[in-house]
Amino acid sequence: MTTLLWDSATGYDLFISLHVLHQPDLFALRGSWAKGVRTRLPAGAREFFDETSPHLLAALPWVYGLDEPRDGETVLDALAQIPPEERFARLMKTPEVPPEITPTLDRIAGRGKWTGKDLKVFREAGKGYKSSEGELKKMLDLWARSAELGERTLDALVAYYQAFFAEEEGRIRPALDEAVARGRAMAAELPYKELLAELSEGIRFEEAEIDFPEMVMVPSFWITPRILLSRLGPGRGLFVHGGRSADASLVPGEAVPDALYLALKALADPTRLRILHYLEEEPQTPSELAKTLRLRAPTVIHHLNSLRLAGLVYVTFGHGDKRYAARTSRVAEMYLQLRRYLGVTELGTRDEPSGRPPYTA
Repeated sequence: MTTLLWDSATGYDLFISLHVLHQPDLFALRGSWAKGVRTRLPAGAREFFDETSPHLLAALPWVYGLDEPRDGETVLDALAQIPPEERFARLMKTPEVPPEITPTLDRIAGRGKWTGKDLKVFREAGKGYKSSEGELKKMLDLWARSAELGERTLDALVAYYQAFFAEEEGRIRPALDEAVARGRAMAAELPYKELLAELSEGIRFEEAEIDFPEMVMVPSFWITPRILLSRLGPGRGLFVHGGRSADASLVPGEAVPDALYLALKALADPTRLRILHYLEEEPQTPSELAKTLRLRAPTVIHHLNSLRLAGLVYVTFGHGDKRYAARTSRVAEMYLQLRRYLGVTELGTRDEPSGRPPYTA
């Protein structure tokens, strides 16, 4: 049996928000707004995050190891205590790094360059490093420059905190507390695997992937609707899941809730409707769907990603492939959410302020 430990802290979103702002398409975030936030930063900070943002989620286990309240100021204070040349490496060296890799990383950082032998070690390191050769080389380049990047890490994060995240932190903190309360209530009603499927908005896990004696459950306003699953140490996992309610939007002041907009947008495409139709009949892999629809596999994967972001499909990982199924409960939720947004009552008429007759034409 897995023991759940709940953590509501904004320090995780300090790094997650930077990751999202630099890869907005992966999170269905409006690119122009993300660019507007990035342009608030001084040139040096922008350059730093342009290089490092794909790797910033690696810092989340480090955040968990900090003292409470694990907010933005806690993160910046803790980084200030680390020798400058070690800061970047400290954030990147997570429990997910295989032990046999650590000496190689230290050597690369120490000599400021990597060799073909180092690349071979990474190729053979196992599951966590089965990336393309180009991606591995970029990662090794960063480790070779870790001392230089470490000198810039704190200044860049301080600039981001002052320009944007300090105010954002105040907005998202109540939402994260509410997300923990919702999660605890769901955990009291649902089995463990079903709980993770609901909190992840459709991800179903094989037992081995989530088989930790303890799992730290962390809601994130910014990662919604995606997740991050990693290891904190022996016997303890980290499960970062969406902490933004269905009626909220990532962009402050946005009128239409993100969840409603993404669901309506996904359902507005005839190919995606056909995909849901077939997935309702039986779960299928992307390659099976491609044959059924007579479409190229990349096209099908593109549509499946849209359905995943809208929470309209279940995704089961296993045996090296993904299998998708329709999540029809989300369609029912979306319908109710649309009625609420439009102000439609149970009788099918729009709510009107008291004392004002309905408009008729």
